[in-house]
Amino acid sequence: MNAQTKRELKKFAAEIRITLLEELKARGFGHIGGSLSVCDVLAVLYGSVMRYRPEEPNWPDRDKLVCSKGHAGPAVYATLALKGFFPKEKLATLNRTGTMLPSHCDKNKTPGIDCTTGSLGQGTSQAVGMALGDRLKGRPSRTFLIVGDGELDEGQCWEAAMFTAAKKVNNLVWIVDDNKKQLDGPTAEILPVFDLRAKFEAFGFDAVRVAGNDVEALYGALTRPSDKPLAVIMDNVKGSGVKAVEETASNHSMTVGPEVWDSYIASVKADLEAIEKEGVEA
Repeated sequence: MNAQTKRELKKFAAEIRITLLEELKARGFGHIGGSLSVCDVLAVLYGSVMRYRPEEPNWPDRDKLVCSKGHAGPAVYATLALKGFFPKEKLATLNRTGTMLPSHCDKNKTPGIDCTTGSLGQGTSQAVGMALGDRLKGRPSRTFLIVGDGELDEGQCWEAAMFTAAKKVNNLVWIVDDNKKQLDGPTAEILPVFDLRAKFEAFGFDAVRVAGNDVEALYGALTRPSDKPLAVIMDNVKGSGVKAVEETASNHSMTVGPEVWDSYIASVKADLEAIEKEGVEA
C-alpha cells in the first residue's frame, strides 16, 4: 500500500467517525463504543476492498457485509451515507419513529444493508448461507462478516465457524472485533474468549491478528491469499478513535449532552486535520 492510499483510508476512517458522532448527537444517545471500534475496518472495506454500486444496492454480484454485531449499525449507516447509498441528512433520523435507520441493521429498511442483524450470533449463520449461496450460483461475490468478541459467547457462532471451514466457504471472511468489552463489562471477567487466533486455526481457518486501527495492516489481512477460510482478529479498543470514550468504563451505549458530543467530534476533526496536513507536507 502506498502512502497516498494509506492517507486516504485514514481520512475516510476519520470521516466515518465524525459522521457517526454527528448521527448519534442528533439522537442524544446510542451504541457508541462498538460503533467506533469498527470505523477503520469499514473504511478499508468500503474504501479499497469491497465491490459495490451505491446506485444499485442490490447488484447481484456485489460483495456483501454482514454486521452480526448489529448494534454497530450506526457506523455502517455513516459509511453508506458517505458512499452515496442514501442522503447524509437521513442520519439525523436514527432510531426515530418511521426511520429507515433503526438502531440495529435491517436490510428491509436501509439501502446498502445486506443482512438484518441484532440478535447476537445469528448473523454468523446468515453470512455462511449468503456466501455459500453466492458460490453455488457462480457469483464472484465475497461476504465480509463482522462479529464481536462478546458475541462469540454464543455457541451458534462456533457452529457457523465449523461449517465455514468444513464446506470450504472461502468467499466468506470473518472479522472479529476483539475490543475487550461486552455489554456488561470486560470479556475477560464475564466469559474469557481465550486465544481467538488459535481457536479459529483449530476450527480450520487461516487466522491473522492485526491492530484494529491500522488501515494498512487491515488491508493486508483482508486481501491475504489463502486456500482456507480467513479470520481477521482485530486487536481493538472499545470506543477506538475518541480517547474520552475509550477511557469511559461503560461505553457500550452512552447518553451525553450536546457539548460532550461536540467535544468528541472536535477531537476527531483534529485528527483529520493532522492526516490532511501529512498529505500536504509529503
